[in-house]
Amino acid sequence: MTTTTSRSTGGRPVVPSSSVLRPLGLDEVRITGGFWADRQETNRAATLAHIEHWLEKEGWLGNFDAAVEGRLPAARRGREFSDSEVYKLLEAMAWELGRRPDDELDARFDAIVRRVAAVQEQDGYLSTMFGRPGQGDRYSDLEWGHELYCYGHLIQAAVARARTGGDQLLVDVARRAADHVCATFGPDGRQEICGHAEIEVALAELSRVTGERRYLDQAALFVERHGNGTLRDIEFGRSYFQDDQPVREATVFRGHAVRANYLAAGALDVAADAGDHGLLRAVATQWENTVARRTYITGGQGSHHQDEAFGEDFVLPPDRAYAETCAGIGSIMTSWRLLLATGEARYADLVERTLFNVVATSPAHDGTSFYYTNTLHQRVPGAVAPADVASARASSSLRAPWFEVSCCPPNVARTFASLAAYFATVDEDGLQVHQYADAEIRTTLPDGTPVEVDVHTDFPDSGVVTFRVLRDADRDWSLRVRVPAWSASARLTSGGETWSVEPGTAEVRRTFLAGDEVRLELDVSPRVVTADDRIDAVRGCVAVERGPEVLCAESLDQTVDDVAELVIDPSVPLREEDGVVVASGRRTASTDRAWPYPENVSAGPDDQGDPTGPAGEPFDVVLTPYHDWANRGPSTMRIWLPTA
Repeated sequence: MTTTTSRSTGGRPVVPSSSVLRPLGLDEVRITGGFWADRQETNRAATLAHIEHWLEKEGWLGNFDAAVEGRLPAARRGREFSDSEVYKLLEAMAWELGRRPDDELDARFDAIVRRVAAVQEQDGYLSTMFGRPGQGDRYSDLEWGHELYCYGHLIQAAVARARTGGDQLLVDVARRAADHVCATFGPDGRQEICGHAEIEVALAELSRVTGERRYLDQAALFVERHGNGTLRDIEFGRSYFQDDQPVREATVFRGHAVRANYLAAGALDVAADAGDHGLLRAVATQWENTVARRTYITGGQGSHHQDEAFGEDFVLPPDRAYAETCAGIGSIMTSWRLLLATGEARYADLVERTLFNVVATSPAHDGTSFYYTNTLHQRVPGAVAPADVASARASSSLRAPWFEVSCCPPNVARTFASLAAYFATVDEDGLQVHQYADAEIRTTLPDGTPVEVDVHTDFPDSGVVTFRVLRDADRDWSLRVRVPAWSASARLTSGGETWSVEPGTAEVRRTFLAGDEVRLELDVSPRVVTADDRIDAVRGCVAVERGPEVLCAESLDQTVDDVAELVIDPSVPLREEDGVVVASGRRTASTDRAWPYPENVSAGPDDQGDPTGPAGEPFDVVLTPYHDWANRGPSTMRIWLPTA
């Protein structure tokens, strides 16, 4: 790896001490318009207050007050990990304050921090679930107790605060908690891990903020302890906790999909700061195999409902897709770290796919209801979730305002608030842009060369992205832009010349002058895609994508009531009209019958009157972005469509 340095760590969720690329922070990149700016504004204006309201309503914030007042355990509400949702809200608020300062939001942030800080014990321990008379002993249930997991989110919130400024009380609280963890679980302490990875990535980042090596060393200890069987076995097996194989020996992500991605991200942080190339290669191999065999077309991960876990290779049923929103965010965390470590564009491709088709799908357009899981096929119209009752986890067939397990809403909020930090990087040679939106980039290269670039685009509606340089340079530097693998063709224009570029990274290098423009043209026309034949659940089906967006057929747009009645003819070219993609379709050949497995259907209609071919005349099948589905009320929906 090539070490890069920065004069600032402002507003960056990930700051590896050694990496090929240096990420830019919220003080260096600002999204100014378009698809992602709209979602950031909704997050700011609606989602943060919505989450805070529900944390109060459900009593999860009140647990901290009850702890101070001696009303626990009787007054405690929520699951064992409910403290973590408060911490994720604090992280989201901190990143938002770094993105756009706001005195009122800052006051709300500080008020919550004071309620949390009041609960911390003298030795740094902090939990509303364990350690008091009538509660379980500290760390008596490392499989399910989530104490270290909660510390992880507490520490990540503090890291966000440290990197965006403001009162540092939360940073002090997090450092005391981290010191307690090191004292309790260090080399001479308890040789155990948490059943839910998260503390690893948090400790590594806290080490970067504070310069304290012992936090990184503790993160490394936790990473290396995975796979040693320290946790009790459960019905799902130790793979659920990633405690079945050491990280260095595993070849694919397995078990609980959120836990797996959080552990991978933590391992990559340790690898970056320790210069551990073997650990980096191990996680990169796991990522490659997981993407090739265990990832949905949306970028979603996890096909088991019972344990929120990865299935076996190629077990990706669309109607049983779990594809938890938090797993998608964990996947982005892992892919981003791999991009920083290697500079390879394929990692940014998966970040883009997951952002557009998992993270953007979870929240409703108004930012006040969410999907916990992200199915690819809704067989029956959903039921509107109650507005004032928390839904059971993952059971809502339409987006719900809150869940009994509400990890996803604050996870979405912290991701949107920090989103600009995943858009661009620099190295000694220049600037790299990985994601596309209207944006302002103001940074310096490691040698102090200033770089100022405005990005103009209406991506993903269009594939044209223009980069306008605002400042003269006194030396050559390179502008490198990602060419997504989905773009069938791409062109780059600079200095009056235009040339074709291949998927991966395209580069323009020159002594840029103010007013110079580079124009990237990507092919966002709709395209038909098929699945690997080993994915049995969608054999004989196709999906349609446009640019980075996966499209779906939603019943509200069709001439049939149920999308199960549709088959499409992929030999008829797709067309675009009135802002949607249109395919040619017919009704399915099947009709109601007493037994759904007739013999010899190819010979002609059977004695129950079943036709053998597509019924009726062709009609238009309207396809719209999957991330928009279910915003207009109950419907059926599917991404993978059988062919005529």
